Amino acid sequence: MPQLVRVDHVSLTVTDLEVSHRFYTEVLDFIQILDFGYGRIYLHNPSAFILTLVAHPDRAGGRFTELTTGLDHLGLAAADLDDLRLWEERFRELGVEFTPIREAEFGYHLNFRDPDGMALELGVSKDDFAAAMELVKTGQLSKDQIQEYARQMLAELNGG
Repeated sequence: MPQLVRVDHVSLTVTDLEVSHRFYTEVLDFIQILDFGYGRIYLHNPSAFILTLVAHPDRAGGRFTELTTGLDHLGLAAADLDDLRLWEERFRELGVEFTPIREAEFGYHLNFRDPDGMALELGVSKDDFAAAMELVKTGQLSKDQIQEYARQMLAELNGG
């Protein structure tokens, strides 16, 4: 089986390239590296995550909703819970639409929206889940081992 080695990039269709440019550079600190007129490519340092924003001339539709088939949300990772709290403060100061930090089974998440309403999330894994993901990254676990580990973690979360 050929291997996927990482997520290379995400490309988002936007309604106003300038408004989206300001959001992704000023709020999330992406660096613009290319401009094609109708679209731009951004890089996040130091994660090396590549984001493309495109304003198709014949685009249709209005504000994003995760209730339409397609992208539900884009999840990004924060360094730790303290940084996640700093992001929440930053969003509040900059008037970014967000939902306060919530605890979930595997970690904490801070949901927010870009100018087109696209659902974005900053998350931090709890220690046990982060440790499990580090094991997965080694590439030494079989599919069966990964599935069994996930079953065990869910059972522990459900008290059994």
